[in-house]
Amino acid sequence: MSASDRKASRSRNTLETRIRVDVDLDGTGQAQLAVGLPFFEHMLDQVARHGRFDLAIEAKGDLEVDAHHTVEDVGITLGQAVAEAVGDKRGIWRYGHAYVPLDEALSRVVVDFSGRPGLDWQVNFTRARVGDFDVDLLHEFFQGFVNHAQVTLHIDNLKGTNAHHQAETIFKAFGRALRMALALDPRTSDTPSTKGSL
Repeated sequence: MSASDRKASRSRNTLETRIRVDVDLDGTGQAQLAVGLPFFEHMLDQVARHGRFDLAIEAKGDLEVDAHHTVEDVGITLGQAVAEAVGDKRGIWRYGHAYVPLDEALSRVVVDFSGRPGLDWQVNFTRARVGDFDVDLLHEFFQGFVNHAQVTLHIDNLKGTNAHHQAETIFKAFGRALRMALALDPRTSDTPSTKGSL
């Protein structure tokens, strides 16, 4: 697969949300985000910038109820778009990892484009909200992504006392881990598995 092919657009329309995601895995880190949740948009911008993806997300959800459906469905739709853009995974590194600090906070993210969805989440936020955003919803975002991108994802916040810093290190590390895993290996175009498929 050439770099020019690694783009996808996916939509999700339910009674609760209308989501559209466009992704270019070989972009320059540009993000166009209209989700209606400023803190969440700030986190998604970290993924694009540190993953070097071009990412456009438009979401209209039932925010008058709460942000749960919107955050989860953005994760689902982004996972679907990434899976489509990656295609058969031939030539990718497959595994990626990153440690990212921000002042007192430090997080580690490890991803495997294994074809098997699994999320190990070891994060204890020091407070329940950043502004008016419920940080518990970040787990729902990653669970939605994992289930639909078909990846194994380990997220560990190793230290931190500021919940904003904790979240930001997670999203920056997530972007960088994706960037590593999805990089094209110049030495092979094979599927990165002894099974021959992922």
